[in-house]
Amino acid sequence: MGNLAFFDYLILALYGIILLGMGFYFARKMKTAGQFMTANGKIPGWAAGLAVMSAYTSSISYIATPGKAFDSDWHPIIFALCMIPVSWIAVVKIIPLYRKLNLISVYTFLEERLGSWARLYAAFSFLLFMVGRMAVILYLVALLMQPFVGGNLIWIIMAIGFITILYTLMGGVEAVIWTDVMQSIVMIAGIVYTVVFLGNMVFLSSPELFSQAYDAGKFSWGLSDFSFDKRTIWVMIIYGLTENLRNLLADQNYVQKYATVQNNEEAAKSMKLATIIYLFLTVCFLFIGTALFYFYQLQDSLPSNITKGDQVFPHFIATQMPVGLKGLILAAIIAAAMSTIDSALNCSATVIWIDFLKGRFDENISEKKQMFILQTATWVWGILGTLFAIWMIQAKSALDVWWQLSGIFGGGILGLFLLALLKIKLSYFHGLVAISLSIIVISWSTFSRNLPESISWLNSSIDPILSGVLGTLILLFYGIIIHVVNRKTSV
Repeated sequence: MGNLAFFDYLILALYGIILLGMGFYFARKMKTAGQFMTANGKIPGWAAGLAVMSAYTSSISYIATPGKAFDSDWHPIIFALCMIPVSWIAVVKIIPLYRKLNLISVYTFLEERLGSWARLYAAFSFLLFMVGRMAVILYLVALLMQPFVGGNLIWIIMAIGFITILYTLMGGVEAVIWTDVMQSIVMIAGIVYTVVFLGNMVFLSSPELFSQAYDAGKFSWGLSDFSFDKRTIWVMIIYGLTENLRNLLADQNYVQKYATVQNNEEAAKSMKLATIIYLFLTVCFLFIGTALFYFYQLQDSLPSNITKGDQVFPHFIATQMPVGLKGLILAAIIAAAMSTIDSALNCSATVIWIDFLKGRFDENISEKKQMFILQTATWVWGILGTLFAIWMIQAKSALDVWWQLSGIFGGGILGLFLLALLKIKLSYFHGLVAISLSIIVISWSTFSRNLPESISWLNSSIDPILSGVLGTLILLFYGIIIHVVNRKTSV
């Protein structure tokens, strides 16, 4: 057994039972494929907004963001702030366009503007990325939970994976969104309590620590040097703008939520709410990391085996949180994981059906058969994600390479969507060249580090988080050049 009290275990058990109960409840209402994928547009904007925010905030955020503030400063706040202008673009331009086109899978937009090659490449890259994302989140949340609940790591992964798969396939996107609403409430309650709890313990008891933290640069947003070889403010702005644009323009996880509401106004409301809450939670996460830094500086009680910022918050939960509230925080972390995984499962099933299988069936295929395919795809992709998570226990380095490769092949997808928005059409050959150039540039930026002296001129000194940006730029640049050349030739 772990180090939780009975009341903490009770909270976790009740949480799992409630999720399964919600899955059974929505299963009784779900009769059609449209309900499974879009809830027939009956979701309120505020609920869709909480679902979008939940997809943004995984259990990794609970651990990694406080860890960054503990180790360094508040530079991750820039990513959250970059969501503001991008969400405005989504509200004004993207949401009205996508809803006018009645998109369920966002990748059908690429076929209309660029061709089937773009749709299939982007959809396949998305599916690979989702398997990797589910595996990493399942593995990390199980690793975090094991010291608390005890037991075998494999069984913890399977339990979290099974519960998430079950309520997702039973209730479709409606179950996903309404469980995300509940999970969002748990997440927000858990993180707000932690902020108040830590704030009272650290800054209210020693107010002078605020000025000390400021003077020490703990609230800094990073270096202002105009340099791309380290994590400067400019690097974070470029990364934040492009990654948020990729999420809200080209990622099925977010775009599918646009189709679950009744009209453009409700979709806009969902985006505004998601942006506000995500920014608020990011500030809370960073505050926790900074407060933990000074808490352990005052206590001088951090064990020698805690060597990274990512390890500090779990250690604090285990040693400082009172009974009951410890269970709430752990439920919040599990909620953050499940709300990301359930969206990934539902969206993956939707993409498998819409982009790869639907065209192979008769137009009059029954709703029952469509539902069977969607639910089977949910099972298959959920089991794959769970198996990869179990594999990570023994093959972390191998899966790391696979994770990097999925990022490499998917890194240029934003470029394809920007070309589609600009109505720049590429032939199959030029599309293949554009994607190949993107993959080569991203691979170079990712792997060309510390090369032998004989080829040291090939070293990449650019911050690795800009690899996807480079891939997007090269694909976009090539597409525009070909477009200009073709226009001049036709004239």
